[in-house]
Amino acid sequence: ALKANVSGKRIIIVDDSIVRGETANHRSFKRRYKRMRLFRQKHPGAFHQKPFLLFSLAALSSVTLLTGCHGAKDQSAFTIPGEFDTSRDYEITFWAKNDTNKTQTEIYKKAISDFEALYPNITVDLRLYTDYGKIYNDVITNIATGTTPNVCITYPDHIATYLTGNDTVVPLDDLMADSSYGLGGDKLEFASVKKDEIIPRFLQECSFSGHYYALPFMRSTEACYVNKTYVEKLGYTLPETLTWDFVWEVSEAAMAQNADGTYKVNDQNVLIPFIDKSTDNMMIEMLKQKNAGYSTDSGEIQLFNDTTASLLDTIAEHVKTGAFSTFKISSYPANFLNAGQCIFAIDSTAGSTWMGTNAPLVDISSDALVDFETEVMTIPQFDPDNPQMISQGPSVCIFNKKDPQEVLASWLFTQYLLTNDVQTAYSETEGYVPVTSKAQESDQYQDYLSREGEDNSTYYDVKIKASRLLLDNVEHTFVTPVFNGSASLRDAAGQLIESVTKSVRRKQEIDDAYIDKLYSDVTSLYHLDQISSDQSSGKKELGPLPAESRILLGSLAVVWGLILLYLLLERLKKKKGYCSLRSQ
Repeated sequence: ALKANVSGKRIIIVDDSIVRGETANHRSFKRRYKRMRLFRQKHPGAFHQKPFLLFSLAALSSVTLLTGCHGAKDQSAFTIPGEFDTSRDYEITFWAKNDTNKTQTEIYKKAISDFEALYPNITVDLRLYTDYGKIYNDVITNIATGTTPNVCITYPDHIATYLTGNDTVVPLDDLMADSSYGLGGDKLEFASVKKDEIIPRFLQECSFSGHYYALPFMRSTEACYVNKTYVEKLGYTLPETLTWDFVWEVSEAAMAQNADGTYKVNDQNVLIPFIDKSTDNMMIEMLKQKNAGYSTDSGEIQLFNDTTASLLDTIAEHVKTGAFSTFKISSYPANFLNAGQCIFAIDSTAGSTWMGTNAPLVDISSDALVDFETEVMTIPQFDPDNPQMISQGPSVCIFNKKDPQEVLASWLFTQYLLTNDVQTAYSETEGYVPVTSKAQESDQYQDYLSREGEDNSTYYDVKIKASRLLLDNVEHTFVTPVFNGSASLRDAAGQLIESVTKSVRRKQEIDDAYIDKLYSDVTSLYHLDQISSDQSSGKKELGPLPAESRILLGSLAVVWGLILLYLLLERLKKKKGYCSLRSQ
């Protein structure tokens, strides 16, 4: 199509036909159009404006694309507004995780309702997930489309990946310290927790790359839920602190069978003495207890070492006898424990309401339940005098938006999740622990702990014992280094155990060659060879383009420039010919 102006009016010509146009001087237009047709017949290339424009745009686009590949467009860094604008309405999205625990859902809803009563101009839309991994995947997808939630329950490992886009996640340092709207700020509509009232170890877990990128929401650790009845039936007495040697020994002893093929300890056809819910945590904790390598703070991968190989050999031995399995292969440890088909079930303290004969939440039929005494213990240790267990649990981060007021509204809600009512109510749903000393020391929470065993729901003894386990061992907890790729490394650690377990069940030999290949396969599967060891955060400065790239782009620019210059000169020559025709 050819676009032109005739007597100040715009027309469009396609194949010498007027398809749209307006003019007050039709005769003038017809004369000019006739000259145009004559000129086109003599100079058919004179009006190929569309190819010319497309060609030019393609040239510019090529250079732009090549130069743009080196870095992504950044979002502006968040700056705290001087005042929160209460004259405007805000709608923020909150992505949270809960399992099938309806009480947790109601606590979220009540927290939102109470917050909206304090801030009527803020609406919080809740979106629930049943798995942290799904939240992680959806956030990654939405970063690319600019549709991230405002507030999100997540893990620091995941945040490190979110940070690959600059200013995607809001650093909270300045917000926390702001005298008006920060922690304990004087312009808040609620009694906010102060920074020194957040358990220091829990808050520190949210700090990496020189900034706080989240606030802790709840904390848990792993516990070993033990069928004490079966341990004693096998002739053993539980030690004060479980050791790996003890767990392996008892697990092997439990494999003894009756003449009919049933197991002596439970008189059933099914028994897996030891099941671990999280094999990534299992490997990480074993390595920590052995003081062996996993990774450095800067992202150097140390997982594939001789200690790891030795641990895998030991695990393989007990898989071979049937004494050990994993959740991914066999299913939930709680189901086997409650059916009398497991003796040592390792799971989060946040899963305590599923553990034991009288558990308020069960996934098996009531007639399959077996009566036994449940003991809640720390995970097995290599050195009982220096116990090490992982600290885990959800944190809350805030995603950056174009509107600083919207981000501030998100921060207000995030803070509200740390108030006593929310903290104590949510922690009572599972074996979670409040992340603030203010909530932990509150009369409400202390009363809750003191009523252990009053019933098999709110005050279920196994659940409260699990909470106490963490409260008594906070100083023995640890977290793994956080960097872009640390989430993949965590998955890789668990995959080592999962792969060995599957291979043994398939009658494969676990030897040095197998371990070497496993290390290589897992490295490739999780792209661990692409993780840079010189990074300390998800953000990565790409720096200047390599010299070769600059030369290539410069050459392309020169070539395109010459092409465009030639086309421009040709066009001017043809235009000059057209002007001569008009003057005749």
